[in-house]
Amino acid sequence: MRAAICHRYGPPENVEVTELPNPVAGEGEIVVDIHAAAVNFPDVLMIANKYQLPMPLPYVPGAELAGVVRSVGTGSDLSVGDRVYGLLPGGGAFAEQAVLPATEVTPIPAGMEYAEAAASGVTYQTALHALRSVARVQPGEWIVVLGAAGGVGSATLDIARLLGAKTVAVVSDAEKARWCRTRGATAAIDYSCEDLRERIREATGGGADVVIDPVGGNLSEPCLRSMRRGGRFVTLGFASGTIPALPLNLILLKGVTVMGMEMRTFPEHAPEQSRSDRQELRRLLAQGLIRPHIGARFDLDSTAAALRYVADRRALGKVVIDIVRE
Repeated sequence: MRAAICHRYGPPENVEVTELPNPVAGEGEIVVDIHAAAVNFPDVLMIANKYQLPMPLPYVPGAELAGVVRSVGTGSDLSVGDRVYGLLPGGGAFAEQAVLPATEVTPIPAGMEYAEAAASGVTYQTALHALRSVARVQPGEWIVVLGAAGGVGSATLDIARLLGAKTVAVVSDAEKARWCRTRGATAAIDYSCEDLRERIREATGGGADVVIDPVGGNLSEPCLRSMRRGGRFVTLGFASGTIPALPLNLILLKGVTVMGMEMRTFPEHAPEQSRSDRQELRRLLAQGLIRPHIGARFDLDSTAAALRYVADRRALGKVVIDIVRE
């Protein structure tokens, strides 16, 4: 099979497409013929060896995939030919085939294309976990979403709307602000030319109830300063590349709760909440209540270009690699 491989840490251009042996399903596993794989910002960080956990070299990047079951190991209820989507936390999605536990895939809802299915796993699960299980968002609350035009950010806008919350999209330019409004954001702020703290307080009529922050860097503190007393600040990662040092006196004076959620370990630390959220996500997708926006598509030979596109923060919504053209 053909696969994109990272042989050495560095920029996206280090990823090369080459031939690898076809995978074989063991007990409780399946092999999937991959039709589409989604690109996430952590993929860029892993290739650069800037993620929380280093990936051993060489490896095939990519965590989200959708395709058709090619073969089934013993102990699985799936059948050859089933359309499924799933997650590979350790990488392997940017390839023509992948082997993974049968428990890590879900049937693709009728009417959903492979690219949409591949793009719906990590980001929507992250958003649902963060909003419902961690921040415990209530109808009518104001949610500030950093990086709102990206994969996790746009999914957070979608889930927050379904939960009855109002959203402030924080983005880096006017085009992304306009796009977030069309996506359902109640308000949008271009931090490149607007005072973030003051605009949040103005838009929310006094301050945010919840901040969802997958970006970090110099945006975190003004968002913290914009919060109402008793608010909840949820950190999801540091796409900016910088881990912020938040002043504890602000947290003390505002009575703010700061929480963290990491998608990779959330099922381990909160198994009941994780199962409940995943069931709800399946229902929302099956009913067509949420659909990821795919802002750009590449083929397998252009995997490095897809990663560069995400690294340069050009994406609106999700970026997908079409392994098999529909």
